[in-house]
Amino acid sequence: MRFRHRAVAGFATLLLPLAGLVGLAGPAQAAASATATYAKTQDWGTGFEGKWTVTNSGTAAISSWTIEWDFPSGTSVTSAWDADVTNSGTHWTAKNKSYNGSLAPGASVSFGFNGAGSGSPSNCKLNGGSCDGGSTVPGDNPPSAPGTPTASGVTDTSVKLSWGAATDDKGVQNYDVLRDGAKVATVTTTSYTDTGLTPGTDYSYNVQARDTAGQTGPVSGSVKVHTTGGGSTTPPTGDKVKLGYFTEWGIYGRNYNVKNLVTSGSAAKITHINYAFGNVTGGKCAIGDSYADYDKAFTAAESVSGVADTWDQPLRGNFNQLRELKAKYPNIKVLWSFGGWTWSGGFADAAKNPTAFAQSCYDLVKDSRWADVFDGIDIDWEYPNACGLTCDSSGPAALKNVASALRAKFGSSALVTAAVTADGTSGGKIDAADYGGAAQYLNWYNVMTYDFFGAWDAQGPTAPHSPLTSYSGIPQAGFTTADAIAKYKAAGVPANKLLIGIGFYGRGWTGVTQDAPGGKATGAASGTYEQGIEDYKVLKTSCPATGTIAGTAYAHCGSNWWSYDTPGTIATKMAWAKNQGLGGAFFWEFSGDTSSGELVSAISNNL
Repeated sequence: MRFRHRAVAGFATLLLPLAGLVGLAGPAQAAASATATYAKTQDWGTGFEGKWTVTNSGTAAISSWTIEWDFPSGTSVTSAWDADVTNSGTHWTAKNKSYNGSLAPGASVSFGFNGAGSGSPSNCKLNGGSCDGGSTVPGDNPPSAPGTPTASGVTDTSVKLSWGAATDDKGVQNYDVLRDGAKVATVTTTSYTDTGLTPGTDYSYNVQARDTAGQTGPVSGSVKVHTTGGGSTTPPTGDKVKLGYFTEWGIYGRNYNVKNLVTSGSAAKITHINYAFGNVTGGKCAIGDSYADYDKAFTAAESVSGVADTWDQPLRGNFNQLRELKAKYPNIKVLWSFGGWTWSGGFADAAKNPTAFAQSCYDLVKDSRWADVFDGIDIDWEYPNACGLTCDSSGPAALKNVASALRAKFGSSALVTAAVTADGTSGGKIDAADYGGAAQYLNWYNVMTYDFFGAWDAQGPTAPHSPLTSYSGIPQAGFTTADAIAKYKAAGVPANKLLIGIGFYGRGWTGVTQDAPGGKATGAASGTYEQGIEDYKVLKTSCPATGTIAGTAYAHCGSNWWSYDTPGTIATKMAWAKNQGLGGAFFWEFSGDTSSGELVSAISNNL
């Protein structure tokens, strides 16, 4: 288990309990000529840093200020600086210090605080009036919050919004419509159609009521909208996908960072990255390793940008490194892959309520801290309605239902893909689920055309783990790339929605005396991280290839027998993939390649 701590600002006031922060400012004055705005400047999951800014928008000086707001239950201020903060239940009050109460016209002042929980402030008041600078009338209450808007008629460039009316003791005059926090319209009805939007884009809407005296009330709840258009679920026929998996755990023992994609030259030769893995648990998408994902601080030498992470930056970890990579290589698209061999057991619950599952995934992938990092989602379900590490009996339609829900939630412009079995046997895993029906909702399938054979059969026979085609003596008919691709095509999956898979590693046995495939063995060959498996970058020199079979290399050195792909066999497989009209290729995973990225180059050069 890794233990870690989060640094906090070195202000003495941060260490004081709230009871010690109580202070009195001068008498409050009318706030008609001042505004208060809130921003969340950091978020680390269980807590956050917030900042309020008071601006004098009038023509006369302000001598003091007091901000009041409500937090939902479970959210609180734990420490503050540059203001005296107190609370009564969920109602919070911040008063200026002796040194920052006076504000000349046009001047601003800010104070900050650390908070616990995840809520946002509501019902803000500045010196007893509206925080947006609206007027306040003694004896006249501001209006209530309108109902949370609902969205309908979503198109590429527009959306219709409707909401429940606000109430007010003297009457509601109109409503401000807020898009992503900025006012886009003021209307007198409880509906509005927003136009001029960008296809395939996420927006968030709130509304706020104003009474006949010009007082504004609290902002409503928000509704998220994703406009249609902006993309296609079918890859362009002229552009081949070149996708690599980056594992979140590679930064530990393997010491393989996102920066290695740059130094190896691989970043310039790929189109997509699958970040593996997010967890699937309780029917929802969840973080896999929070420390690796968004918390680990990288040094300047480890960082894509060459700048070291700091303790107070909003996002660190692999997510920030991927953001820096995309800044250097804006053509690269990044998908967050969920599941995998270890975490596929969670998909059984996800299949029971695909809509709720899709919502959880969307909320996580589109989290404001890293929404710009990801261009979509990949589902690595091993295997729908079949057995992997665990057995799944979710039914033949489960994958189609989940894919449909994900597409509906993420919209047409997002990438939604799936890693799928390569079991081409009659009655095998491909036959267990409706892959043809699910394909209409997905951009492509990553067909895992590797791991057909390995030292889990400890006595052998030795066989290439990623055969392109069948050969005389193959241990299991149907366990080839060609058989798998043919079966998907027969199920109705378009060829350009199928990617051929390449393993950047070998699988091997020991106790082998026979050079050719089909030999007996006594167990798994020794590997750096796991018995029976080794990276290509190691095998190319420790056990060089001695032959090829079915489009894959094999090597017999001493008593060990390995099979793996080389730049030469990859060239053969890429030529075959092009002849089949496939959408491209993917590989597992970057850290198995050489420091010069020779396997990535072989894929890129031959596609």
